[in-house]
Amino acid sequence: MSSKAPVATGQVTVNVSPAEAYRVVSDPLLMTTFAEETVEARWLRGATHAAVGARFRGVNRNGRRRWSTTCTVTEATRNRRFAYEVAATPLRIPISLWQYDIDPTDDGTGCVITESNWIRVPVWFRPVAILITGIPDRVGANNAHIATTLDRLKAHLESRQPA
Repeated sequence: MSSKAPVATGQVTVNVSPAEAYRVVSDPLLMTTFAEETVEARWLRGATHAAVGARFRGVNRNGRRRWSTTCTVTEATRNRRFAYEVAATPLRIPISLWQYDIDPTDDGTGCVITESNWIRVPVWFRPVAILITGIPDRVGANNAHIATTLDRLKAHLESRQPA
């Protein structure tokens, strides 16, 4: 967990167990289904699930622009937190940290998922990042993307519940 406050964050309450929420948010391949910018992910170097040190490649899109990142899982606390650092490939320049926190609701009927983002792009790389992604306001875009992702995630999780 980062000591500074995130630059983008969002929260949603879902009527599923923390275990079910964690199962989904800790699966980058499945999370591409709900993301606004990430369109593909695959585990690297034999990794098959969330574990500290596991790496995955993300492919992102903004209109016609496409770019890939290499992500390293930094925390995988079952049913509580999933976090990963993102680096620009192939130079492995740090870009950001993403984190999902899962807390049970007070009444025990579901959980609260908080998605947070910290920007870690070096100042010198920011113009290059804007050129690659076409997004000059990364903080604003990430806040909007988090809201979209969480809305889609909630719909998915709750649609799987028995009537």
